[in-house]
Amino acid sequence: MLRLLHDCGLPVDDVDFINSDGKTMNKLLLEDGCIKLEDAGFDWKILGPDVEQVDYVAWVCDQDAYACSGQKCSFMHENWFKSSLLRQMNDLAARRKLEDLTVGPVLTVRVNTVLGSTAPHLSVKLVQAFSSGSKGASIVESQELKFDSENDVHFLDALPKSVDLGTYHFVFEIVLHDSEEKNIYATGSRTKVPIYVTGVIKVDNAEIAVLDSDLGSIETQKKLDLAGETVLSLSANHLQKLRLSFQLTTPLGHSFKPHQAFLKLRHETQVEHIFVLGNSGKQFKIILDFLGLVEKFFYLSGRYDIQLTVGDAVMENSYLRELGSIELDLPEPPEKATRPPPQPVDPYLRYGPKAEIAHIFRTPEKRPPQELSLAFLALVILPFLGFVVGLLRLGVNLKNFPTSTVPATFAILFQLGIAAVLSLYVLFWLKLDLFTTLKALGFLGIFLMVVGHRTLSHLASTSAKLKSA
Repeated sequence: MLRLLHDCGLPVDDVDFINSDGKTMNKLLLEDGCIKLEDAGFDWKILGPDVEQVDYVAWVCDQDAYACSGQKCSFMHENWFKSSLLRQMNDLAARRKLEDLTVGPVLTVRVNTVLGSTAPHLSVKLVQAFSSGSKGASIVESQELKFDSENDVHFLDALPKSVDLGTYHFVFEIVLHDSEEKNIYATGSRTKVPIYVTGVIKVDNAEIAVLDSDLGSIETQKKLDLAGETVLSLSANHLQKLRLSFQLTTPLGHSFKPHQAFLKLRHETQVEHIFVLGNSGKQFKIILDFLGLVEKFFYLSGRYDIQLTVGDAVMENSYLRELGSIELDLPEPPEKATRPPPQPVDPYLRYGPKAEIAHIFRTPEKRPPQELSLAFLALVILPFLGFVVGLLRLGVNLKNFPTSTVPATFAILFQLGIAAVLSLYVLFWLKLDLFTTLKALGFLGIFLMVVGHRTLSHLASTSAKLKSA
């Protein structure tokens, strides 16, 4: 690359060649440099003015950028913009996706302090990476992650091509560059992080068959398309068997064993039976001998829905597929045969809509005659009239009402307090509740006690003066 630049006229003493880490290079670029050329990858870092072999150049750039995870072409002459290079590179890149591992994943690690601030100058080292199912076999050992100064993250360009779907454990170690910062920051021990490499599992040779119990010959056999729509309609009796088999392979062609592989048969009475699928090598297979399962099936003949469940945390195309149904003809149950258990009631049904309540209100009672109501009113008013007549017969007057300013004021307030109590009784009858009425009556009672005591004290002192005179 340098010789090409020198041949194009670049002065020999105008280039500094340095090999350093990301932070140091970023500092040099900000202070002195202008251009950084990466040495990784096998594509061209500079495309000159001569445009030729566009198809081959686009393929090489695509291979370097994606198959080798992250390399790129740095400089391109304007003549290449007039060609179909960019369009071809875009078309080739659009075909790649992480699901089939045609593009390599990038692992990033961000390091912060406990309080969330930016960490000091340090290095992140991937000490070891191994599969959870392996016995100590490591896929990566003692690899230092590169540093992206713009995003402040450490990253791993690519994982080895031998990495398949599954669960892996990555062991990281943080190393401080400055010895003085070791007295300030504690990096702790090595950190073990679980990594899940996910992808699409391929299903091959999926088929279901009904076998004769004695001869083992195939009576009915059908291929299954677990990626599409599958509707089966099978029939069997208690002297036959049901066989289901399929193969699971990873994108690298290795056999895959999921965490869950179940076959469920659900009777039309909602009685369910679940069976675990076993595997031998690459093939998953289960054979149901109905002759030995008649007691487990409670001798229930009729239609059974077939449901297949295949799932795993790293399997992006997990299945919960209704395959169809099978009509079973089982013998009649003996007298002491076990009955099917009662099916649990769905607890969510209690929150569903309830039945409409039909209610007929009672017919109102007939009101009394108007004359009877008026007579009752007169009886209610009669005691009050008797009270007024009694006051008049006793000769009630205002002769003893205080004439002085202060005693007269307390006397007037006492009378107003009595009127307020009577008004409170009326409000209680019309709209107030008991607690509000009692609270107001309590304040009025204290007020009446104070002004009434002052009024009665004045009357008592006046009466005592008259007697002594």
